[in-house]
Amino acid sequence: MRQRCWRSWSNYSRWTPENRRTAQKLKTLKHPYLCSYLDIIRGKHERISVVCELFPRNLSQIMAGNKKWESKEILLLLHQVLEALSYLEANDIVHRALDPENILLGWNGEVKLFNYGLYYMTGSGKFVTFPIGQPRYLAPEILLAGPQGIPLTSNKVDIWSLGMIGAELALGDAPSSPHSAGGNMVQLGRSLRRVLSLVHCEGSVLERLARESGKEIAYEKMDSTLRDLLESCLSVVPSKRPAPSELLNSSVFDFIADQESQLGSVPKESVKRDYLGDRSLQEIFYLWQLAGGDVHGELRRQGLVRRRPPILSIGNLLLLEGKHFGATRDPATLYDPRVVPLPMESLYSRLENVPPESYFPLIETPEISSWGPSAETCCLPLVIREKDTEYQFHRIILFDRLLKAWPHQHARMLREAKQDVPPMLRAAVWAALLNVKGDVEGQYIALDKETPTPTDRQIEVDIPRCHQYDELLSSSVGHLKFKRLLKAWVVGHPQYVYWQGIDSLCAPFLYLNFNNEARAYACLAAFVPKYLQGFFLQDNWAVVQEYLAVFARLTAFHEPVLAMHMRAIAFVPELFAIPWFLTMFSHVFPLHKILPLWDRLLLGDSSFPLFIGLAILRQLRDTLLSSGFNECILLFSDLPDIDIGKCTSDSVALYCATPKSATFRQNSLKTEILDTPFDVEAQTIAELKAELCPRISGRDFMELLEPTRDKNCLQVIDIRPVDEFAKVSFLKSVNIPFVDGTDVSQAAKFAEILLENGIPRVCILHNPTYVIKHCNIKLLVRQQKL
Repeated sequence: MRQRCWRSWSNYSRWTPENRRTAQKLKTLKHPYLCSYLDIIRGKHERISVVCELFPRNLSQIMAGNKKWESKEILLLLHQVLEALSYLEANDIVHRALDPENILLGWNGEVKLFNYGLYYMTGSGKFVTFPIGQPRYLAPEILLAGPQGIPLTSNKVDIWSLGMIGAELALGDAPSSPHSAGGNMVQLGRSLRRVLSLVHCEGSVLERLARESGKEIAYEKMDSTLRDLLESCLSVVPSKRPAPSELLNSSVFDFIADQESQLGSVPKESVKRDYLGDRSLQEIFYLWQLAGGDVHGELRRQGLVRRRPPILSIGNLLLLEGKHFGATRDPATLYDPRVVPLPMESLYSRLENVPPESYFPLIETPEISSWGPSAETCCLPLVIREKDTEYQFHRIILFDRLLKAWPHQHARMLREAKQDVPPMLRAAVWAALLNVKGDVEGQYIALDKETPTPTDRQIEVDIPRCHQYDELLSSSVGHLKFKRLLKAWVVGHPQYVYWQGIDSLCAPFLYLNFNNEARAYACLAAFVPKYLQGFFLQDNWAVVQEYLAVFARLTAFHEPVLAMHMRAIAFVPELFAIPWFLTMFSHVFPLHKILPLWDRLLLGDSSFPLFIGLAILRQLRDTLLSSGFNECILLFSDLPDIDIGKCTSDSVALYCATPKSATFRQNSLKTEILDTPFDVEAQTIAELKAELCPRISGRDFMELLEPTRDKNCLQVIDIRPVDEFAKVSFLKSVNIPFVDGTDVSQAAKFAEILLENGIPRVCILHNPTYVIKHCNIKLLVRQQKL
C-alpha cells in the first residue's frame, strides 16, 4: 500500500512570477500536522497544478459515518489543528479554506492540514476569479466584506472555522452531503444566510447552532471545558476571538501532554517493506519526474484538462465600448478541487532491480560496497547522467548520507563531487564544499540590511539586468532578496566596496537557495575570498592586472600560437576577460550552464578559474586565429555557444598539466606559506607583463626532474655558456648557449623565441643559480676530474 501520494488542482488565473515566488515559501514549511507542498507547476494557458502530500482519509468521511465523539477526542483533534494553525500564523499564512475535507488523517490518526496554501499563493484571493473557502465555515466578517472587500489576513478567521467544525463534532451535526467547490445553489444560499444570521446573535452562537439543528440535549450534556473553548472560537466580533497561538496555550489542553492520537490509525497490510516509500517526498517526486512523470499529462489522462474551441469564448453581442454579452464562462476559470493521485508504477518499475542495500550505502568502508551505478553509466555524458533515474537515485542516496556525515566525510564528498553533483542536492553540497557552517542564520540576521547606503542606487540599477529570464530572480520578491543579500555583503565586508559584477556572483547562490537567504549569503561570503581575493577593493588595479597577466602567461604556456596571434593584433585580456573573472563567468553564461561549471569550479583552488578561461579560449581557437582585432571584439561581445562539458573536462586537464607555481599570485588567498628560495617570489606588474612565459619554482622543478617521474614530462634547456654547463648541469638537460644565460631577461627572450615557433609548455626556472647549487645531488650531472 502506498504511504504517500500527491494531489494536483488546476485553474486559469493571472499567474505571474510573483505567484510562483510566493509559492516557493510553501515548499519550505515543515510541520507534523501539515501536508507538505512539493511543487507548483505552471502549464499552458496559465494552468496551475499544485503537487502536495495526500492521505486517504479526511475528517468529513469520519463525520459522515456518524461517529460518536468524546470530549477528549474533540479536544485532541482541535489541539493538533491549533498547533498547525499556530505554525502557519508564525509564517504569516492564513488557511481560509479550513473545513472537514481539508483536515486529513495520517497513518497514525494524527491531523494533517490540507490545502492551506491556496489563499496565500493566490495573493489573498486577488489573482483568481473564484471564492476561497466553504461558505458553511467562513467567518461572518469575510462574507460581510463581499467579493470586492479588502482581503482579510488575520488568522482569527481560521479560529471561527475551527469553532464551526468543533461544534459539528460536539453536537453531532455533520453536513448532510459532501460539499463541492460550487455546490448546489439552494445549499449555497442556505449556508450564506445561516452564517450571516449569526452576526445579529446577541447570545451564545454555539447555543443557537444547537437550537437550529435540534441538538439542545447534546448542547446541555457538552463538557463545560469544551463548550467554553468553542464559545471563544465562535465570537462574532473578531477582536474578541483568540488567535491560534493564544488558544493553543489555554489550560484546556493541559491533559494532552503525553497522549497520542485517539482518532484511530489506518490498518496496514503485512507486505514487503517499501524502501522507496521511506525516502523523503521531495526525493520521490524528483525521481518520479525523471522516470517520465508528467503532472499535466496525468491531468489530461484523467480528463481534467479539456480543450475548448476559441470560438465558444466569443459573445453574441459586442459593443463599441468593449462590453460583450452572451459569452458563456469557461469552466476552466473556476477552481477544480478534484484530487488526482500520481501513479508510481513507472518509478517502481525503473527501480525494481535496485537491491535493498542500495538504500543504505556504506560510506566508511566504500571498498566493500557494490551498491553504486554501473561503470558504463558513470562514463556517460553529464547531461545524460542527470536524466537517468537509477543513476540519480544512487547519487542522491549517497550524497544525502555524506551530507549528514559532514564535515567528517568532507574528503569523501570531494572525491564524489569530482564525478558529479546531483542537481537536487546541489545547494547543500555547494555549502559543504565552501565549508559553510556555524550559526549561519544568526550571522545573517545580525547584519543591517535595511538602513539606506550610498550603494543602494547602483544595486537597484544592477538587479533588473541580472539573469532576469528566470521567473524567480525576475520577481519583485526575487529583487528584494537580491537587494538584501547584496546589502548584507557590503555591510559584512567593510574592507570592500560594491563593484558591478557582485550581483552576478550572487545570482547562482540565490537561485539555489531562494528560500534560504542566510545560506545563500554564507556561500557568497565564503566564495569571494577563495576565488576573488582583493577583487572588490576600492583600488583593485594591481589585483586585476596581476590576475590577467598570469592568465596571459598560462595562455602562452598551453596555446603559444594563439597567444602570439592575440599579442600581434593587440587583443589583450583586459579587453574581454575582466567580466569573466570578476563574475566567475556568471555574467557570461546562463544559469543552466553556470551550475555544472561551478560544480567543478568549487573543487579547485583559487587558480582554477584561470584554466576555465583558457578552456573557453581553446574552444574559440580556430575562430580567433582567423580573426583580426575588430572581429575578435565582435566575437566576445556576443560569445558563441560554449560546450560546458568540454570546457570543464579541458580545464581539469589543463590544471593537472600545469606546475602549481606557474599560477602563483601574491594577491591570492594563501592556504599555505611558501617563502623559501625554492619557491616563486612576487613580481611587479611590469615584470609579469614583460615575461610571456610563467616561472616554475625550484620545488616544482625538482619534483618533475625526479628519476621516478615520466622521462617525457620535462625537457630542460640550459642556455648558459658551454663551460658552465660542462661543470654542472641538471639531469636530462640540453645545452643551447644564448648570449649570457645567467641573465633572467635573456632567458625570457629565449623563451619568447620558442613561443614564436609554436612550442608549448615553456616556462622559466625561478632563481636557477640557487636551485642548481642547493638541489638534490642525484638530480645533477657534474664534470669528472681526471
